[in-house]
Amino acid sequence: MTPFVYHRPTQLADALALLRDEQARPIAGGMTLIPTLKQGLAQPAALVDLAGIDVLYGIRLADGVIEIGAMTRHYDVATSPLVIAHLPGLADLAGQIGDLQVRNRGTIGGSVANNDPAADYPAAVLALCAEVVTDRRSISADAFFTGMFETALEPGEIVTAVRFPAPRRCAYAKFANPVSGYALAGVFVGVHAEGTRVAVTGAGPCVFRASAIEAVLARDPAAASFDAALLGPDGLASDLHASAAYRAQLARVLAARAVARLT
Repeated sequence: MTPFVYHRPTQLADALALLRDEQARPIAGGMTLIPTLKQGLAQPAALVDLAGIDVLYGIRLADGVIEIGAMTRHYDVATSPLVIAHLPGLADLAGQIGDLQVRNRGTIGGSVANNDPAADYPAAVLALCAEVVTDRRSISADAFFTGMFETALEPGEIVTAVRFPAPRRCAYAKFANPVSGYALAGVFVGVHAEGTRVAVTGAGPCVFRASAIEAVLARDPAAASFDAALLGPDGLASDLHASAAYRAQLARVLAARAVARLT
């Protein structure tokens, strides 16, 4: 690990000022950044710790929208009465992330901003038509996730909250790597007045919507299975953990399980 300067501001404005330095990096829970620092894959000149900024915490309900501050821990999302009541699928998802230690350190904002291909939250953000709020603007889920570990965030821009409009129903189903807890595949289904959205994580280089499965659910909202033609292996990830064909089969099975769990 190379030496760096450590900052722990208590005001958002101070953190943003520090992050104007192109060699500075923000750190939230550190679940991804700290391992990459140890491995020498990231070598920032300065770290700006966001943990002391109170306005980045909390879960609020206003006008049918659940707003979750970026520094809110996975455990707090999983156990929040507001989230359980209005977004039960999101509470279930948060409770499946990693292990207890990870859930008590990792943050929703850090996970969304990192956009790991196997992370859980991006599937919920995409399926629930969420908006990612930053210090500069609000970005729709459809525009936010742009590629493997890539998002629409600009240099120095940080996530401050995620806003979830309450759906009619939602559910998440996941097949986790038994060691890391990351999703070999995970499927989030959100039922909205405008239709059903199905988002898949873990199976490809970036979270994506399964539009063919969405089309089936538009005709049959209680579909119990999905044909292989609806989601094949093309473009999916293949590695030592699972082949692309296996991930495609997992995603189809998980989509059916999520539909069966809709509440």
